[in-house]
Amino acid sequence: MTICAGFDSYRASPADMRVVTSDGQSIAAHSYVLASASPVLERMIDRAQRGWGAECTIPVLGVSFDAVHAFIHFLYSPKSRVVPAEEEAVGANWAQLLALAHAYRVGWLKRAAEAAVSARLTPERAVDMLKLARLCDAPRLYMRCARLAAKEFAAVEQSDGWRFARRHDAALELELLTLLEDADQRSERWARERAAQEACRQLGEAMASLEHIFPGESGAKAACADADAPCARAGCTCRGLQVLMRHFATCPKKMAPGGCARCKRMLQLFRLHASVCDRPDRACRVPLCR
Repeated sequence: MTICAGFDSYRASPADMRVVTSDGQSIAAHSYVLASASPVLERMIDRAQRGWGAECTIPVLGVSFDAVHAFIHFLYSPKSRVVPAEEEAVGANWAQLLALAHAYRVGWLKRAAEAAVSARLTPERAVDMLKLARLCDAPRLYMRCARLAAKEFAAVEQSDGWRFARRHDAALELELLTLLEDADQRSERWARERAAQEACRQLGEAMASLEHIFPGESGAKAACADADAPCARAGCTCRGLQVLMRHFATCPKKMAPGGCARCKRMLQLFRLHASVCDRPDRACRVPLCR
């Protein structure tokens, strides 16, 4: 019979139960430790003790012996957290630990296992871990799998999990394709929003430059009247705007059919200024404001 790591601190009282794994091995443990850590194990132990008397045996099946051994070890942990040395020692068993922690309702271990699986996620395992996240109600792992699949779909397509889903699990394949489509739509929406924000920023700078070139105070001199002198305003874009206005003033195409693209941009800026200008007609010096 295997003794669980973490058993040493409880040697004052002998083990009163055994945990049997899928391969027939058993692990000695203390019923009160396991019952206090998991409400599911508490009910299993209570039923087993009523049927077997002093020593009880409960099965923990469906995962490897190493995963069960690590699971019980963590139930003995008084810290309710995983230290880095323990995390490395568990190695490839984190996915099985996530399933055990979910099935036996050990919340802190489930969160630690979800984080560990997410940190070790690869494109080859993304589909398998996506299904595990769905079964174990692990939303952070689910989103991590979805993002990785969207980012590295070419590698995901080569995985055994994807090939199995295409042949035997149409629902999972459809779910993953829907997630990829949603990710593409979000990327396009974010790109449009960034472009709109950039356009608003540039337009705001252009409006500020108009105010700077044509101050509203009566008799005030234009701040950037001299096109060759440097402007003292921080981040000034007045020079480019002045060049565009000179082009607008002399361009022969601005009234022609189809017009001039640069002149259209200048005219749109004048129209925007006129729509928000609150100066009296004679006080505003911006061209075409009236």
